[in-house]
Order: sequence, then structure tokens, then C-alpha cells
Amino acid sequence: MCFFVAPGNSHFRERVPSPPRSRYRWSPSREFRLLAAVSARSPLACGLRPPGPPRRLGGVSAAAMVLLHVKRGDESQFLLQAPGSTELEELTVRVARVYNARLKVQRVCSEMEELAEHGIFLPPNMQGLTDDQIEELKLRDEWGEKCVPSGGSVFKKDDIGRRNGQAPNEKMKQVLKKTVEEAKAIISKKQVEAGVCVTTEMVKDALDQLRGAVMIVYPMGLPPYDPIRMEFENKEDLSGTQAGLSVIEESEAQLWWAAKELRRTKTLSDYVGKNEKTKIIVKIQQRGQGAPAREPVISSEEQKQLMLYYHRRQEELKKLEENDDDSCLNSPWADNTALKRHFHGVKDIKWRPR
Repeated sequence: MCFFVAPGNSHFRERVPSPPRSRYRWSPSREFRLLAAVSARSPLACGLRPPGPPRRLGGVSAAAMVLLHVKRGDESQFLLQAPGSTELEELTVRVARVYNARLKVQRVCSEMEELAEHGIFLPPNMQGLTDDQIEELKLRDEWGEKCVPSGGSVFKKDDIGRRNGQAPNEKMKQVLKKTVEEAKAIISKKQVEAGVCVTTEMVKDALDQLRGAVMIVYPMGLPPYDPIRMEFENKEDLSGTQAGLSVIEESEAQLWWAAKELRRTKTLSDYVGKNEKTKIIVKIQQRGQGAPAREPVISSEEQKQLMLYYHRRQEELKKLEENDDDSCLNSPWADNTALKRHFHGVKDIKWRPR
């Protein structure tokens, strides 16, 4: 027999029968097998805990990632996550790819809104011509006869002369517009305020939704010269357009942070350090355009509030300077002899004739 002493209480005794020594003789191999058996049966018995889901901080996973707030000039574009060990060559290409894909979605959405209002694109040789000129030149829109929207069309003339005016009916128009709104929400700049990171897969999903909506309204497809179809097939020609100036080639893209260019031969941790839970503001720039402007010390809204405060303060000081009324000197609190009269006991004495 042996005695077991409970920890923290030396007065408590409990009789516990001792096991036979020959059967439970201690040995390193026996102890190792015992621990292995216990841990295999129940991980919690060895102090282990099953891994839980990653925490989320402000819409961003709490995993070890550097959060990049990508800007173009002074305008916010999107949020992106990357490990600190990421090569800047890979990261720059990734940022440029997401940036250009968002521009593609914006262009497709803009054209799909026109498609819902005025139908498909006219052939290049018929754009900008009046009906009389088209009749005089004996031009014919062959694709316009094939590409009839589902459920019939409604004539709505395009004043610019780019589309044939055979718009989809109201039901099909709502299909296009609703899909456009959903795609815009995915790539919206409000995602930055919500703390949602935009990935290449998200942008691809937005393009797939737009492509599906077009296939629903136009099962036969769009003409090969229609800009929407050219965007889907990556055959768009943006040369000489304002949209083409916004596109940044992946090989010509540069990332800037803290007035320093993030050189592609280094890693992200070479600039931001080993702390993975870091948020930085990077600006994407095209090679040869120089360093972008620095971030302002205070935001535009804070600057407005500061200017408003100083304007109000200046107006208050002007009113104080103009106010020369000294009637307040007759007040009791302005009497210099009030303390003396209080101790003499003649504070409230009033003299008046009988």
C-alpha cells in the first residue's frame, strides 16, 4: 500500500493500492509506448488542441499575410494579400494582372449597358451613317438579321450610330443590367472600405457571369466585330483610345511604396520587414513615368474639418475684439474688495435713508 498526497493540500490522504512492481516496472521504452498509446487515443490528453478556423480581422484573414492597398495615383483600386517571402517579380505581375482584369470588366460592363439599350454593334462600314446613306450605298447588316435577342426585339434608335437599335425586350434587358450590377460590385472600390481582398479568381468569375448573361440573351452569339465578343476572346484593340492609356503591361508595371520602387529582384520582406501582419499602401505605375506623388499626411475630409474649425475660431476672435462692452465690471464676481468685506462681515450691508 502507498499514500497519495493531493497537490496543494498536505492534510488530505487517500489510500491507493500499489500495482505489482514486476508488471509496471519503469523503463524508457515502456513510458514511450504508454505516451504514444494515450496520444493516439486522445490528442486532448496530451495537451493538444485541434486547429480552429483562422480568425478574421476587418474582413481579412488573420493568417500571416502582408495586406497591400493598391492605388493608381490617388484613387484606391483594390486590396491584395501576399506572404512576406513573395518575390516582387511575381507580386508585380499579379498586381498588374488584377488591375488590368478589373479594367476589362469595367469596359465590358459599359458596353453591355449599351447593348441592353440599343442592341448589337453595326458593321464598321455602317457606323455613323444615316439611313439614307446606308440605302444609297446599298449596305446590309447581315449579322443584324442573325443576332435577334431572345424573346424578340424592341426598336430603340442609337443616336450615336454605333448600334442597330434592335434592343432586347424588358425581361432580357433586366437580365443584362442585373448581371452588370453584380459584376461591378465584385470589382468595386468599395471593397477596400469593406476590407475584402480582390483576387484573379474573383475577376474571372465576374467575366464568366457577364459572358453567361450575353449567352442567355443572344444564344447565337454576337458579331465578331462587337467589342463585347472581342473582349471575351481577348482580341480587343485599345490603341488610340482613352481606355488603352489606363492599361499597364505586366512587363512595364512598377510598384512603389514609401517613395521607393519595389525592385523585382528582391522579396517583399526586404522592404516591409519580417512582420507579416502589416498593411502598406503601394502604387502601381508604368515604367518611365517616374515616382508617383506621396500620400498626404491627412485626408481631404480631415483637412476640410480642420479648415472649418480654424475659420470658426477666427470668427469668434473677431467678435471678441469688436465687443468693448464693460458692463460686466459691475458684476459681483468682478469686485476686488469682495473678499475683504466678507471677512469684515459687511458683505450684504446696504445704506439707505429712513
